[in-house]
Amino acid sequence: MRISMFGMRRTTQQIGQTSSLLLKVTVAIFMAMWLVDKGFGKDDVAPSPDHSWAPPGINSYKQQLTSINDETNLDPAVKRAGAVVEPGKIYDLPGLIDIAERNHPETRVAWERARQAAKAVGLDESAYYPYLAASAAADYQHELGLLTTVFPANGFAEDATLDLKWLLFDFGGRRAGVASAREQLMMANMGFNATHQKIVFLVTKSFYDFNTARELAGVDESAQQAAETVREAAQARFDNGLATKPEVLQAEQQSAQAAYDLEAARGALSDAQVALVNSLGILPSTPLRVATVPEKKFADDPEDSLDELIDRALAQRPDLVAKLASLRASQAEVRQARSAYYPKISLAANGGWSKLDVNAYDSPYFGNSKPTYGVGVEIELPLFDGFARANKLRIAQSKLRAAESDLTDTRNEAVREVWKAYTDLKTALRKRESADKLLASAQSAFDATLEVYRQGLGTYVDVANAQRYLTAAKSTIVDARSDIFTGAAALALSVGDLAKPEANSNDDANMSKNVNKTLSAQPATHQP
Repeated sequence: MRISMFGMRRTTQQIGQTSSLLLKVTVAIFMAMWLVDKGFGKDDVAPSPDHSWAPPGINSYKQQLTSINDETNLDPAVKRAGAVVEPGKIYDLPGLIDIAERNHPETRVAWERARQAAKAVGLDESAYYPYLAASAAADYQHELGLLTTVFPANGFAEDATLDLKWLLFDFGGRRAGVASAREQLMMANMGFNATHQKIVFLVTKSFYDFNTARELAGVDESAQQAAETVREAAQARFDNGLATKPEVLQAEQQSAQAAYDLEAARGALSDAQVALVNSLGILPSTPLRVATVPEKKFADDPEDSLDELIDRALAQRPDLVAKLASLRASQAEVRQARSAYYPKISLAANGGWSKLDVNAYDSPYFGNSKPTYGVGVEIELPLFDGFARANKLRIAQSKLRAAESDLTDTRNEAVREVWKAYTDLKTALRKRESADKLLASAQSAFDATLEVYRQGLGTYVDVANAQRYLTAAKSTIVDARSDIFTGAAALALSVGDLAKPEANSNDDANMSKNVNKTLSAQPATHQP
């Protein structure tokens, strides 16, 4: 309701009363603003930079963080997504990966981002539909006569309107906006896949690191037993008068050192287990039983050639697909910015009902009510906007050039990663073959040296060195075996084969064609 009063002649007393009322209202408003500022304006920073402080309201954050692990506070979708670790069950690598993909917070974050991008596509597609709005208004207006205050006039107005506006043609602006949103959706989906690949690789690496730490702990345990065997042999030789006291003391020192190394290895094993559990996205205190890595015979070389692996990486890596989608989105933004230079043609229509009742000079109210409607075509073409369209176009073109360079850089980085992972795996395979020979010779040397020492023919220095060489050889073969498994996982990650989703063959072919077409200006080099 709107009340307007104009053309009124006021006496001096009336003006004074009005001024007094306005003053009181102004004072009341300022008092209310002061009270609001005192009640809510408590935002502040630390009083000085030399020490920390407790901001107002910090206790509510602490209470919420304390109860954040309560399942009652979780979203139902999060509860359904969680996987329970079964007590007593021994988990192999696929089982651990399954737990991680269903529990890790990063997968849920990436999934929600993809869902947001999907809704953004629908938001841009809404520009193709007509805009329909309903409005209603009621108005009362009281006016005093211009020449006298004796004969006032009053009016009542009511109206309801339905307005429609439909953009018919905009020279590709809407189409470019939808295309950009769909490319951003592809970026989000590829980010989701990349998150899964990263988590699978992290779990795989943590799994092999844990088994490596467990095997190294076993190596140190056998080393401690061997050191104890040498100590007993030294003591037996001393009892028979064939060894000196320093030899016995050195053997005892070596046994104590081996026991210390064993405890350090067990500590590293505990750390590796915590890292493995943490990679699953569950609490580090969760008890977990992990299967051992089965023995297997490794091939001398990877199955695919370096060129084949690089070509496959350039066609399917999620980060490359995302960069290509970013390039396409930038191209669409350029088209959208250019469309702003052309007119927009829209259909406009409205329909409604209007009613008006008026009385003047104390006469009875009189008026009428009737339907209203209209239809027409609108053409909108901005003539001058302070160079806003030109600057938007320049920004879009700059983003496009940056996206092109970013795609090229990511592609080159992918080639380097595949090359490094391939050579690392080949090196690990060769090291394993040498480690096998080293272990066999070290074991034979230790057995022979210990037997000679027990018979009183050898020296303690010889048997102690043989024991250290044997322990080092066992550690070397464990490390070499771990390097092979980790290198194979790293190669699969660099190529894009790790946790690769099943896709339509035509989609793969089109993806490869688009990547190669975009990068044809700068051919790939297979050198690091």
